[in-house]
Amino acid sequence: MTAHKRIERRFTALQAAGRAGLVTFLTAGDPDPATSAGILEQLPDAGADLIELGMPFSDPMADGPAIQLASQRALAAGMNVQKTLDMVADFRKSDDDTPIILMGYFNPVYAFGVDRFVKTAAKVGVDGLIIVDLPPEEEADLCLPAQAAGIDFIFLTAPTTDEARLPRVLANASGFVYYVSITGITGTASAAASAIEDAVSRLRRFTPLPIAVGFGITTPEQAADVAAVADAAVVGSALVNLVAGNLDADGKAKSVLKDAVLTKVRELAQGVAAGRSKEPAQ
Repeated sequence: MTAHKRIERRFTALQAAGRAGLVTFLTAGDPDPATSAGILEQLPDAGADLIELGMPFSDPMADGPAIQLASQRALAAGMNVQKTLDMVADFRKSDDDTPIILMGYFNPVYAFGVDRFVKTAAKVGVDGLIIVDLPPEEEADLCLPAQAAGIDFIFLTAPTTDEARLPRVLANASGFVYYVSITGITGTASAAASAIEDAVSRLRRFTPLPIAVGFGITTPEQAADVAAVADAAVVGSALVNLVAGNLDADGKAKSVLKDAVLTKVRELAQGVAAGRSKEPAQ
C-alpha cells in the first residue's frame, strides 16, 4: 500500500462509519526504545486510528515541558532519526494499514539528509510528516520532495491563522489539516468546544481535506466534543504525561506503564466514538 493512500483510506473509512478518528502522539523511544515499540505495536488495537510518532529533538520549542522531557528521555536512551525510522519499519511487519505520521522539527531531518530521509521514510512505510518549524514558504526544503515520494505533508493552522494567510498555508497541504486549537505551547490549556466548532467550520471553507484538532485534549469528554465537529481528535501530552508518571526513581519504565497508556487510549477512543452522538456546541 502506497504511503499517502493509508491516510486517505483511513479517513474515507471513518467517514463511511460515521465517526471521527483518534490520533495519538507519543515520542519515539520514550522512555526507552523497547517500551516505546511495545506501546506502538498495540496502539491500533487500543483504538488509535492514526499514529503520530515524535522524532526526538534537543530543542522542541513549540512543545511544552511534558513533550520536551519526553524528547530528553528518548535521546538519553539512544533514540535518533534512524532508530525512529527503524521503529516504523518494525511496526509495518505486523500492521500495513494504520497510518504513521512523523512529527518533529526540521533540524534533525536536515542533519540526517533530506533526500536520504525522504527515501528511507517512504521505504519503511511513513505516511505523513508534520514539521512544526517549516512554514509553507520553505516547502521546497521538504514538503515537495516528501509529496513526490508519496508522503503526505500536513500543515498546522491556528486561531491566529487569518483568512488572508490560510490559502497559502493550505496550498500544498495533503493528508489532513492539523488545527492547533490554542495559541502557545503543547499541553498547557484547552479550547472551548464552541470555539473549535467555529474554527473547523471556517477551515472547511478553504479545504476539502479532513481536519484534525489537537492541543489540550486530555479527557474522553473533550475528545467527544472535538469528534462531534472535526474529522479527528489528536491527543499527545496526556499520553506523554502517563509515560512520565509511570517511571521509577531511576527513570525506568514501571511494569504498569504500557497498560496505563493503552487504557487511556481505549478511554479516549470511546469518547471519540461517542462524539457524533453529541449535539454540537451552541
